[in-house]
Amino acid sequence: MPEKMACFQYIVAALCFAVLLEGSLSKAQLTPTFYDETCPNVTAIIRHVLVNASFSDPRIGASLIRLHFHDCFVQGCDASILLDDPVNGEKEAIPNNNSARGYEVIDAMKAALESACPNTVSCADILAIASEQSVSTLAGGPSWAVPLGRRDGFTANRTLANSNLPGAHTFGRAQCLTFTSRLYNFTGVGDTDPTLNTTYLEELRQICPQGGNSSVLTNLDPTTPDGFDNNYFTNLQVNRGLLRSDQNLFSTEGADTIEIVNRFSSNQTAFFESFVESMIRMGNISPLTGTEGEIRSNCRAVNSATIRSNSDAALVSSI
Repeated sequence: MPEKMACFQYIVAALCFAVLLEGSLSKAQLTPTFYDETCPNVTAIIRHVLVNASFSDPRIGASLIRLHFHDCFVQGCDASILLDDPVNGEKEAIPNNNSARGYEVIDAMKAALESACPNTVSCADILAIASEQSVSTLAGGPSWAVPLGRRDGFTANRTLANSNLPGAHTFGRAQCLTFTSRLYNFTGVGDTDPTLNTTYLEELRQICPQGGNSSVLTNLDPTTPDGFDNNYFTNLQVNRGLLRSDQNLFSTEGADTIEIVNRFSSNQTAFFESFVESMIRMGNISPLTGTEGEIRSNCRAVNSATIRSNSDAALVSSI
């Protein structure tokens, strides 16, 4: 399902990134000042497009954060998820197909940046900045200086995208199909998930009636659905985690994550600090820098010159 990952959920990425990613972090020197001379208004331009998009689409913040995560966990942070590729495209991978969204907003950001600073800002960096702005500007969460200087990759990898990809749970929405088994048939005998708060159970049944439309959306965080805060953790303490994979963090007897849920529930500052660290670490997974990759003019396709160059190289090697 699109809202799961192998280790923990995106929202507790800080709990495992420091250990799991240590060996894969790039030594490349990304820096928040990368565009200071070449495109000093890059963040303001992205913020403007993002805020305008949010007026008609309150889900866009969570969607763009998810795109950034799903990009970085496949070949590194190289904007491969944005490529339109009918054969290897990551958009059609199982965790993304009919689920990942926000591509048109990235297109609008790219168009605005190409107008202001042609051939300068990579699509990979747009995803990174848009994620930070989604958290800080749209959702009232923490802000951070985004390390920049990534370049865009030439290929997508659907096979990798079909393996463990993270979700985003502190705000955003989930389809009924991701949790209805908890409401009606938890163990296959018509029962409900015993860890689900009974009042919350009835609320969810009203939204997702048995046999109803499985694509209906409901809030991942029933308390502050569009805010970025630590209510995700307090929800788990009272058995109001929407997804079973979330609730397991608190309801699994003896789990190490229980102490973390309790700590972040009582200390939002600690959660924000850990989250920011995890975002910076994740954004530094194997970026292309220097002369690697390219700066796409269209985030959905590699540049035509790159295609010609690669074709010429293949022709030469075959002679």
